Amino acid sequence: MARRALCVGINEFKSLPMSSWLSGCVNDANDISRTLKSRGFTSRNITVLRDKDATRKKVMAALDKLVDGAAPGDHLVFTFSSHGTQVPSTPGDPDETDGLDEAFACYDIRSAGDGWDRKTVIIDNELRDVFARVPEGVLVEVLLDTCHSGTGLKDLDDIQQAMLLGRRPRFLPPPTPKGLRRAREIRDATPREADRKSLLELIKPPRGTAKPVLFAACRPDQTASDATFDNRPNGAFTYLFLKALAE
Repeated sequence: MARRALCVGINEFKSLPMSSWLSGCVNDANDISRTLKSRGFTSRNITVLRDKDATRKKVMAALDKLVDGAAPGDHLVFTFSSHGTQVPSTPGDPDETDGLDEAFACYDIRSAGDGWDRKTVIIDNELRDVFARVPEGVLVEVLLDTCHSGTGLKDLDDIQQAMLLGRRPRFLPPPTPKGLRRAREIRDATPREADRKSLLELIKPPRGTAKPVLFAACRPDQTASDATFDNRPNGAFTYLFLKALAE
């Protein structure tokens, strides 16, 4: 039985202002890696990508390597701590009922027009397709310490208010006022129940493949945040998850 893991933590972003950087994501990745080593994973089978090493290309390549060659009885772990955001669905996408794809920000995230460049984020459907290649009988655990939807914290004013309360939400709104208005229009025209699919996408694999176990920092209508514990930044979810696991 093989045990392999990929842990990603991104505090700094190449093209984002420092006001949008995070503080606890790298600690999240390091802490999870340390915990896995205490539970039978070896250093050579754990890949940790931090900040500038966590470009979309490198994360997807490492994720492909993680799942390729998996055999029944193996244990795979993928963790991702960063910003979450949304991008408009591609025209004619039959998997999206709400007009927006949930996306996870990589180090090289950049804007394209009024939205985020899809080539610099990881779309939820892409993760689903990767995990669909894992054969049945493999334990796949996925921990996402990001915001999964814009519905919980969808405006700049909300983000600023949260920061005044000592929280740094892990959500990026669209990069321009026009993009933000368009995202609001799409959300307002969509039934609330469609938001649930952002967390369900990853655990609906084709028959005959592994069914991932998803640990998510928040519901689609909530937000994940950086927090400080004993003067050290972490994702609130990752810190409390590992604390509960230790206990």
